Amino acid sequence: MRKIITLLLIAFVVQSLSAQKVDYKKNIISVDQKEIGKVEVQKENLGLTKNFVFNSKSGEKLVIAVLSTEYQNDRNDNTTLYYRFTFIPTNQVGIFKLSALGMEKGFANLIGSSGIVEGNTLNEQKVNELIASKGVTPRTTVNYMLVSRDRNWPIELKDTKSIEQGAKEIGFFTATGHFNGQDTYEFFIPGGVLVAKVSFAGGNNAQNFELFTPKDSQRRVVRLPVKEHVNFHKSTVDPNALMLKRVTAWLVDNNYL
Repeated sequence: MRKIITLLLIAFVVQSLSAQKVDYKKNIISVDQKEIGKVEVQKENLGLTKNFVFNSKSGEKLVIAVLSTEYQNDRNDNTTLYYRFTFIPTNQVGIFKLSALGMEKGFANLIGSSGIVEGNTLNEQKVNELIASKGVTPRTTVNYMLVSRDRNWPIELKDTKSIEQGAKEIGFFTATGHFNGQDTYEFFIPGGVLVAKVSFAGGNNAQNFELFTPKDSQRRVVRLPVKEHVNFHKSTVDPNALMLKRVTAWLVDNNYL
């Protein structure tokens, strides 16, 4: 019994020594007394809610956190708010909960304790771990209308990840990662409401894609047979630009985008 207590005390001491201390003063996040970056606070709704931008010490934007209103509130928790985090250098997105009474400090503690900051950039693997361990997948409140447009115009995917038709933005997309051989993406209307989650294997030669649409809370596999095999396609938009254009066309034709 004494040995067990001794081992538990040693484990507690080791854990305490290895734990990082996060401080947040004057918009500066410090970890173990070492500054890692600065937070910009953007007040909304007369200061009742806030959005955040985390910059590196040299001024590069690393993380943008925006209040997400498209998600249903948790009936068992009225003390937190959902925030969409965009990790700019790694092009990843995650949804996290922040305390409604301490949004700013909660944001700073989450960034500081995560270990994702390395110098003036982010560690992609640690961002993955943060999304997996701390991220949430709330139910989407779907209530949106598509912008009016002339569907006779072709669909264009821009370098900025925006989707345009007839010189009018109809939405945007973001890559959310590569898991188990599949590339995953999310599609949004211009206002920021999530309309589709897509994953596929095979890159520009993918024969189908898995689709989840919050609008009808439906998950399905959509078949899009490829007529010609693509050996190589270089694009500044995305490595899977050809497949993404086909997926986008399907979403438009079926009134999701």
